[in-house]
Amino acid sequence: DGKHTFMLFKTWTWEFAEPLFLKKNLFYPTAQEVLDNLKDRWYQADNPPADLLLNEEEFLSFLHPEHSRGMLKFMVKEIVRDLDQDGDKKLTLSEFISLPVGTVENQQAQDVDDDWVKDRKKEFEEVIDANRDGIVTMEELEEYMDPMNEYNALNEAKQMIAVADENQNHHLELEEILKYSEYFTGSKLMDYARNVHEEF
Repeated sequence: DGKHTFMLFKTWTWEFAEPLFLKKNLFYPTAQEVLDNLKDRWYQADNPPADLLLNEEEFLSFLHPEHSRGMLKFMVKEIVRDLDQDGDKKLTLSEFISLPVGTVENQQAQDVDDDWVKDRKKEFEEVIDANRDGIVTMEELEEYMDPMNEYNALNEAKQMIAVADENQNHHLELEEILKYSEYFTGSKLMDYARNVHEEF
């Protein structure tokens, strides 16, 4: 009938996804957290009148929330909820760059982490905080996360080149593109704590 139920979606996908959550790690979400998040996204994609059955358009919004205005707003709320430490529904620089305790384990990791914090600080101050008042509102974060935002495309292109440019000539050769083809088609393995910042 062209409609999808959450139970059917869960049945189709969970047998493949569940083994990923058996590994215990502080920074990875639990299986229940992932299911709860998916269910929330399902409800968000279900346009009024809500029937919990997603048609093709709603299902695409569920699968690709970054291309749906409603889902974009939902993702912004989720990010602010996860990072906002004082509950004012806005992000300060310290909230935006904070990492959970225990993220770094040695000096080399600390150095990488310091670079990551510097990059996030620059991103916050120069790109996300549009009015330069030191606070990122939900509206500013939504504008930044919008896939139509030029910064996102440029940032993603720079990331791809940095990963695949083995000879460091600032260009991608055919061999490099072929070698990293899975990365270019979206196969990314990133930990959850950094994912909040880097993906959004």
